Amino acid sequence: MHGPGSPGWLLVALCAATGAYCLLRMRSRVEEQRRTAGGEALMGFGMAAMAVPAAVSTPPRWTWAVYTAVFGVAALRALWAARTNAHHAHHLVGAFAMAYMAAVMASGAHSGVPVLTGVLLVYFTVYVLWAGTRLVPAAVAGPAGGSSSGGGTAMGGTPGGSSAGGGRTPGWGDRLELAQACRLSMGIGMLAMLLTL
Repeated sequence: MHGPGSPGWLLVALCAATGAYCLLRMRSRVEEQRRTAGGEALMGFGMAAMAVPAAVSTPPRWTWAVYTAVFGVAALRALWAARTNAHHAHHLVGAFAMAYMAAVMASGAHSGVPVLTGVLLVYFTVYVLWAGTRLVPAAVAGPAGGSSSGGGTAMGGTPGGSSAGGGRTPGWGDRLELAQACRLSMGIGMLAMLLTL
């Protein structure tokens, strides 16, 4: 990870800001949202720590072993959660990618298995493109004052089923589009980190 100065600091800032927002999302009234936000906060802060430029800090090798263990446990937890919620499959891939990158750094090799790195790059490229399209607002149907045709897939609803038009306005921490923007940011960060591997 530990790339050159300016791009490295931009990646640190992006991932840390994403992790901080995910911590705020843990205050949601929706239990599944809180659980998901916790895992995403761990990913954001972990990515920020791993992306600190080498000129500033070169952690000892045992630090990478700790990262490997932490994200290995996170991957196992995501695997268990994926039994009931398919969204956790993405968390599984993300935690595995983090554990993989940390293991490579712990070994001192500074380059991973090309095929595995390539598969992860393809996965996160597809994910970033898919997540980006989900942020595009749904087209407005009918005259002014008409309803959106998307019904909450991109901009309106929350995982708990409340929407802006459903009587209760979701808090900014429950906004689905903000959560999706965080996932998009982390996907872009993961691509940047994998490219340096």
